[in-house]
Amino acid sequence: MSLWVVSLSAVLVICVVHYWKSPRSRLPPGPRPLPFIGNVLDMPKRYAGTDFGALTNKYGDMVYMNVLGQPMLILGSHDIALDLLEKRSALYSDRSQSTMVHLGGFDWIFSTMSYGAWWRRHRRAFHQFFNLNAVVELRSMQRTQVNHFLHRLLNAPDDFSDHIRHVFAAMIMHAAYGIQIAEKDDKYVKMAEDGIAAFSNLLVPGKYLVEQFPVLRFLPKWMPGAQFQRDAADATIVVHGVREVPWARTVESMREGTAVASMTTTMMEHISTLEGRDAEEEETIARNTTAVAYGGGADTTFSLIQAFFLVLASFPEVQEKARTELDAVVGPHRLPDFNDRDALPYVCAVIKECMRWHAIAPLGIPHRLIQDDEYRGYLIPKGTLVIPNIWAFSRDERRYPDPEAFVPERFLKDGKLNADITDPSEFAFGFGRRICPGRHFAESSLFLTVSSVLHTLSVAAPLDATGKPQRPKVKMTAGFVSYPEPFKCVIKPRAPWAEALIRANDQLAA
Repeated sequence: MSLWVVSLSAVLVICVVHYWKSPRSRLPPGPRPLPFIGNVLDMPKRYAGTDFGALTNKYGDMVYMNVLGQPMLILGSHDIALDLLEKRSALYSDRSQSTMVHLGGFDWIFSTMSYGAWWRRHRRAFHQFFNLNAVVELRSMQRTQVNHFLHRLLNAPDDFSDHIRHVFAAMIMHAAYGIQIAEKDDKYVKMAEDGIAAFSNLLVPGKYLVEQFPVLRFLPKWMPGAQFQRDAADATIVVHGVREVPWARTVESMREGTAVASMTTTMMEHISTLEGRDAEEEETIARNTTAVAYGGGADTTFSLIQAFFLVLASFPEVQEKARTELDAVVGPHRLPDFNDRDALPYVCAVIKECMRWHAIAPLGIPHRLIQDDEYRGYLIPKGTLVIPNIWAFSRDERRYPDPEAFVPERFLKDGKLNADITDPSEFAFGFGRRICPGRHFAESSLFLTVSSVLHTLSVAAPLDATGKPQRPKVKMTAGFVSYPEPFKCVIKPRAPWAEALIRANDQLAA
């Protein structure tokens, strides 16, 4: 036997002995790892939220795993997530550098960037346009788009899913680029849809072995086992369109003097005052941040409003209670507006319950610990990927009894919103320095859309041959972003005055 084989065997034996004798007493509890592969077999097979939730039920609210050398900590409690990701955000705000994100061409998305100066510059640029005060300037545009949305639902109710995607894409395209999208088959909407699907596909935990063994990235895509290369190559084509095509159109419109005011025009006007490297870097940041708004901003709200329509078709009592409140506050002569929010606690509770009941991003994006930390007597090693199980937070029976039921009243007390109940927005939009910077725009868009639909439309389950409602099946897709699987519902104006109101407001908006 050759010397190198003997040496290799000795090293392997030493590693195995050391692995099994290493003290785990200070690490959080979790399934026992196997030699070499660690906890690969414990990774989710399909629905990550529920699979990780099962581990939480077995081992507790902190589950430690090691997947091919990568330490991971699954958080099953919102309180622990706040302690680590909020209160210790200086330590927990980094991101793991995903090989698939890099291969797929998504490394310009600042939600996946490493924590540091370059990331801060991107976030600062984005925040300038979507902070709490800035989004007020977008309200008129949001009203116009919601009016169009209601009108499209009247004219083609069976295409409600397409209309939902259209309304939020239209909002964000106007805000980011000043572009008005087409009524049907818009190329920008299709690009965004394909982009988020590709991104979601590449980020499925445990799907690609190259994430644990980055050296595999050098395999040619034609080799067996290199499906990841083919997936990444397909994603690269998609992502190029998301980042470059709408940007180029707006820049060209600026040259022609026909551009509508937007993120792009404002940023380019500032860049025109710079020179050299400063101008190049600022243009890169501008191109990246507008594409993030366009590619991701519309998709999460799309998913939640899809779930909202599923709720209306499944729980008719929700509509009746909301209508009673809306009729008293808004009345039959106008549509709901942003200033009505405080007077509509039940409608706000419906939105909160939708956000809880349907976890849009079941695991969020993992945080990465930048140095060893100690919490509740446990050691959390440097480089650990910390995954907040958003789905588990939303199903915590200690906070939300009977969590699979849709109960807006859980957020109310004495006819007002109950501040003692955890607001799902505290975990749905992420944590700490990595919290979603577009949350204010998303929340205002959700309120106006949900309240307007509840006030003017009736959404019901389709009837079977005997005239009984066929309640849709509640089933969500797997992936980084989760959507309700396709379902049918019947959409009609709730009364003649509601139809007249929709048509009159859409004409005014036009």
